[in-house]
This record gives sequence, C-alpha cells and structure tokens, in this order.
Amino acid sequence: MNPSDWLDTGCRPPQRLPDSVDAALEYLTHALGHPLYTRWTLTALKRGCPSLADAKREHPAVFALLLEHDAAIEYWERGRLRVAPEASAPSDVTVLERTLRQHRRRFRPATPDEAQNSTPVTRAGAVSQDLAPLPAGVEPAWLARAGRFANPVPLTNTLGVADDGQAVKLFLRERASHSPHTRRAYVTELRRLAAWCRHERLGPFSDLTRQELIAYRDALQAPRPDPAGNVTRSAPATVSRALAAVSSLFAWWHRTGYLTVNPAEGLAAGRRARMTWTPVRFLPDAALTHCDAVAAGDAPPDIPPVLWLRRCAIWALYRFAGVRLAELVWDEERALPHVEVDEAGQWTLHVLGKGQRLRAIPLPTACLPALRTYRRAVGLPPDPPADERLPLIHSERGRALGPSGLYDEVRALFALSATRVPVEDPAMRAGLEAASTHWLRHGYARTLVVDHGVPLPVAQALLGHASVQTTAAYARTGQAEARAFVEGSFPTRS
Repeated sequence: MNPSDWLDTGCRPPQRLPDSVDAALEYLTHALGHPLYTRWTLTALKRGCPSLADAKREHPAVFALLLEHDAAIEYWERGRLRVAPEASAPSDVTVLERTLRQHRRRFRPATPDEAQNSTPVTRAGAVSQDLAPLPAGVEPAWLARAGRFANPVPLTNTLGVADDGQAVKLFLRERASHSPHTRRAYVTELRRLAAWCRHERLGPFSDLTRQELIAYRDALQAPRPDPAGNVTRSAPATVSRALAAVSSLFAWWHRTGYLTVNPAEGLAAGRRARMTWTPVRFLPDAALTHCDAVAAGDAPPDIPPVLWLRRCAIWALYRFAGVRLAELVWDEERALPHVEVDEAGQWTLHVLGKGQRLRAIPLPTACLPALRTYRRAVGLPPDPPADERLPLIHSERGRALGPSGLYDEVRALFALSATRVPVEDPAMRAGLEAASTHWLRHGYARTLVVDHGVPLPVAQALLGHASVQTTAAYARTGQAEARAFVEGSFPTRS
C-alpha cells in the first residue's frame, strides 16, 4: 500500500500521510496517542532504558520474549498492545492497514483532487513551515540531546542521564507512573511545548531560557483564528494545565540536579490559578434535551441497528454518569468498569479514576433503557449478572472499544444532532459541533451542584475530584444568576 494515498481529516487543513510505512506508523502513533508497531531487540531495549533492570520493569513481556528470540514485535491490536516473536507477528503493513480501517471516521482514502492539493506529512510528523499548527508529536531524535542548562557533572546530576529524552522518561516514571490519565496529560502538554519549539526553531527543553518560556506562555494565551475564521482564545483552564505541566517538569529536573537552573520558576500561577478556575464548556439544557431525543429515535438509514444501539448506550453512560473519557475504557486485568445490579434492579457503575481511585456511581433510571436494549442486541441478558467479566461496550471486531473509539461515537451523535437543529438556531448547532465527552461531564457536575444543590462532598465523590475546591468551581455563578438570587431573596413589597 501507499500510505500517502490516505488523508488525515482530524487536522485542519486535512493532510496526506507520509509516503513510507515506517513514517506513517510513527505519524499515527503521535496522532492516536499510543504505540502501533515497534521492533525490539536487546540492543534497542538497553538503549531506551538506563539499565536492564529498568528494561525488565518497563517492558516485562518484551524482555521475556527477547530471552528466547532475537527480536520481538510490539503491536496494537483490538484496543491493546500485544507482543509476539518477530516470526509470528503481523507485518507493519498489516498493522497500518488495520489501524486505518479501525479509525475510518478520521482516516480515509484521498480523492484525486485531494491527493493533488494536500501536503504530505514529513517523517517527523510535521507539515511544511507555512502550515500551522504543527501536529503534536515529539520526535525522539529531537529530544535525544542536551541544552545549555543541562548539568554535565555526574556528582550533582542525580538522574545520571545526559540528554532530555532520558530525563523526560525518568520524569514520567517518577511523577505519572501511578495514573495513566496523569501520564497522558503530561505527554500531551510536553508534545505541545515541543511542537512550539520546533516551530520557533528552539530547543531542546534544557536549552530554553526564561524569556523563551514566557514567550510560550504568551503564545498559549494569544488569540488565533479557527477554521471558520473566527478569532478564539484557549480556555484559562487549558493554559493553566499546560503551564503547570511544563513547570512541574523543569522544577523536578532542577531538584534532581539535571538542570543547573530552573527557567520555569513562577511560570504557572499554580494553586492560585486552580482556585480561580471556572468551567465554561457547557451545553445548554435545550441542546442536551435535543441530543437525548436524537439518541432515543430510530437509527439513521446508513448505520446498522446494532451500531446505533451501541452509540446510544455510550451516549447514555457519558451523559448520566459524568465519567471521564478514559474511565469507560475496559481494563481486562481489573475487570473495570463494571456494573452491579441490586435486588431492586438499580445499577451502580464502578470505574477506576485518577490516582487509581475506585469510584461507585449510581446510574439514574433514565440511563438504563439504552443500556438494556444494547445488551439484548448483542446477545446478553438485560441486567448484568454478578459474575460477569465483560466490557460494557464491545467493538465491532474485538473485545472492547478504546478511548478514541468511545470518543468518536459520542462525537458522531453530537454531529448527527447538529444536522437536525433548526436553521434558526445556529448557536446550538455550533455548540454541538464543538462539544466533546468532557462537556457532558461538566454538564453532569453542574446539574448536581447548581440545579439540584447536591452537597459538595457528595458531588466530589461522584465526580472523582481530588479536591472539593474543583467541585466547588461549578457552583460559581455569573452576574445574571447572582442577580436572580438577590431578587428572589428581597422581593418587592406591594
């Protein structure tokens, strides 16, 4: 196959994939957020880890295979990474074709006109310099060097590494190994910083000055046009999260002696920014009611009935459970998430949240019809038995949907709902086109805290917030709400 015949519609403007299979796999790895195909040898394993003990701990399955085989292949299949000896593993072309088919909502063959007019992506995952923004991928070779502030003295450099790539790996292992959600957040923000550095011809990280990091902060806060030509700004929470991740990296590097100075000191507002955080990505009640009506309706003619029922079940879980995107991803080892049904037929959803904290979420009655109908359609009893160890949501060819598959299903229902909005309501249509699964979580939280006055500790437990101050942010009111409260408290005397 020729990967450049395929188009990535998830970026603006859409771009063709790189020409070679290796480069296309690297691009998809960055785009999807997980490895796709890696060939391991003992030499490569030792080169990527400080010691064999670290290699055994970080890649146990690969390490075990390499004791008996010259090479092992780690590849993505059915929502998880698998490892096999090179002789019995699928080829890189097979993995690439399978991945493109699984993500056909984002990747599709380019038409002749699109192939002629679009720009192919380079091996490093970046397009030509006149196109922005750059894709968020970190090229290993870009990180495998040290800048002017890296500490070359072994006596005081307690990390014992000489380049940013190894130092980043140790940082993630130290600060994010306990939670895949935290690790994904850190990696996302470091990729964002790396993309900006490449665009500005700066880097590596250990070469950045305080002035350059302040310029990065200004770039995050600067207005920029969206695909429709409207000028937008990043949400304050997005900027705060990005700066907090960068500050955490530089502070840890400085404490461990990898850096001689900390140019990111004071870059993020830290706790003060968190205290003033206010969620802003909400859909109005009318928009949510409209989406509920679409989900309760008949399947569109171009969608098989079972797939439509699955989409409605996914919608119901995110809509009425307030979970994060990754909390509905099936973990076979822990058999989570799973549902318990009591004697009264009431469902409780158990998930594993941030910080490896288990959380039990009562599912309202409004959520259950879509879930029961979907279970019947795939040959399962309507209520899960006590000993069931199956994913809540099944994929078409594998055992479970991954985060990208779940996200695509919710976005597809938002997109369908947007097409059915009356023409006289463009604001609702625009909101639905921009919404994501996390908007539903914000709406769930606001319904609990504001609309129904649920006590903050109870809402905190349901949402899985580490701090009640995060939950309290949903109770902050605007001027119009404050005025309504005051007017209601002091009615006009006749």
